[in-house]
Amino acid sequence: MTSKFDDRSYKEDLIKRIVEIKKEKNAVIIVHNYQRDEIQDIADYRGDSLALSQAAVKTSAKIIVFCGVQFMAESAAILNPDKKVLLPVKEAGCPLADMITVEKLKEKKKAHPDAAVVCYVNSSANVKAESDVACTSSNAVEIVRSLKEKI
Repeated sequence: MTSKFDDRSYKEDLIKRIVEIKKEKNAVIIVHNYQRDEIQDIADYRGDSLALSQAAVKTSAKIIVFCGVQFMAESAAILNPDKKVLLPVKEAGCPLADMITVEKLKEKKKAHPDAAVVCYVNSSANVKAESDVACTSSNAVEIVRSLKEKI
């Protein structure tokens, strides 16, 4: 079964229109590695979640279209308070990030009030806000070792 997206001229016209809108709106499209090829093709920046949020800081664009999951767009918004961050699919989630909710974290904090909370950077903004520090996979050991409290 073919669709209009299989038509080369339709694709070219669509890409041309997207480029025009990006210029008109002062926008960039930031795309996570796992997105489909068609989305990758129109990206201004491609990469993993944290690198993309950091790339959003470096752009002068006022609108960031973040083709990824919710926590990624939240991170970009936190790092770019003066820019509008759009998430094309609002329900886009990550099963790993969704394993902890702010409610569950608050329960754990009540049960262990003297413990420091270290969360993974790929957590929701609400979980990060309740945590003492966020880490990446590359700096987790260093972060944990630096804390004097129990974790």
